[in-house]
Amino acid sequence: MKRNYTKKLVMSAMFSALAYVCVLVIPHIKVQFLTFDIKDAVITVAAMIYGPIAGAAISLLVSFIEMITVSTTGPWGFLMNFLSSAIFAGTAGAIYRYAPRIKKSLNGAIVGLFASVVLTTAMMMPLNMLITPLYTGASVGFIIELIPTLLLPFNFIKSVLNAALVLIIYKPISTALKKARVADGGADSYRFDKTAVILTVSGVLIAAACVVAFLVFMGGKINIG
Repeated sequence: MKRNYTKKLVMSAMFSALAYVCVLVIPHIKVQFLTFDIKDAVITVAAMIYGPIAGAAISLLVSFIEMITVSTTGPWGFLMNFLSSAIFAGTAGAIYRYAPRIKKSLNGAIVGLFASVVLTTAMMMPLNMLITPLYTGASVGFIIELIPTLLLPFNFIKSVLNAALVLIIYKPISTALKKARVADGGADSYRFDKTAVILTVSGVLIAAACVVAFLVFMGGKINIG
């Protein structure tokens, strides 16, 4: 039991480092004062492999490191960043690992990611009204006016894009970790069968559509660094 705990702790640290590297290295999309990066997809994979508590802990650690290194939004921005990541990753991880009848299955993954999209999009609306004015200086009324034109579409597209990325990267990562005996389950090999092809292609197409929506319809820009 102690060995499993240590293993989970080490892997959580590894995923935290990977998520932070994604923030620093991989280009992100900026839409006004909002930012999309792929760290939430990495954290969600960790939550699906090691559980929602691990996902929340990684969200907390990565958000804190961002706050003290690259973020300019201070503690309130840190809180918003943490809650957004934790809600998305925790929801998917909880349903995938523990939902009766569908746990640790393809259906569980799809249901979990769908629930993450819906819950994260819904929860970010009141959180934006409560927290965003504290670090942007904007009035609550102004933030409310932004909901239909900016906040709602941004958070929905962001959540869908994260879900698509998880569909693409989850199976290869989980299989590699199982082979290395640092994740639950047997050391099964990843077979690029019909289902895997459909999931990968669907994920790529959905991700591409989301990027186009960000850049073309919402006037976003790709930033490096």
